[in-house]
Amino acid sequence: MKTIASCVQEIILSSPFLEEGLSRQIINFSALAKDLNKPISEMLRKPIKDGAIMMALRRHQQPLNLENSVRLKKIFKNLGDITVRSNLSDFTFKNSKTLINSHLQILESISANHQIFYAFTRGMFESNIIISTSEKESILKAFEYETQIGLQNKLSAISIYLPKGNSKIVGLYYQIFKRLAWEKITLYEVVSTTNEFTIVVEDDLVDKAFSVIMRLKG
Repeated sequence: MKTIASCVQEIILSSPFLEEGLSRQIINFSALAKDLNKPISEMLRKPIKDGAIMMALRRHQQPLNLENSVRLKKIFKNLGDITVRSNLSDFTFKNSKTLINSHLQILESISANHQIFYAFTRGMFESNIIISTSEKESILKAFEYETQIGLQNKLSAISIYLPKGNSKIVGLYYQIFKRLAWEKITLYEVVSTTNEFTIVVEDDLVDKAFSVIMRLKG
């Protein structure tokens, strides 16, 4: 059976910006209660008083427990090097039986140059290659017989080195994505390994995104 408290929780959990505002204590409970009155009344199919909603808002607890919150803060405080790479291009190709052969050609051509940024992701139906724009012609030549779905230039990557054990922390990536979304930063791509996390954004957003990541370290 739905209650006012369960409706409040459902709305907050489905609204990252609202949850962030409440956690920062920058939202007026009285004003929010009035704003939520109509949707909650519709969910419960009966009129609800603003005061009851406001009480539920005050009693709402964040989904992360105290222990995990402390671990999150420790992880962010101990973030490793944060590096930025610019002048990147993102290619998307339709998967095929010969795609891997084209991929091998690129790996052979860049294997001796450690200055080249390169990331390859294979999905069910398409594959992405993020690479330094200086290698654009090499990509087009190696993949000339493949079906190209997309191409985006003028991209930058921000790589974050995470402390060991990060995979055991609940909400780690959520906190990063939430902060970026709060600042209206659109992510073009996301690439991750066990202890490294990379976001790719358009060049005009890289400075803003870098500032957000740095603030995570406290």
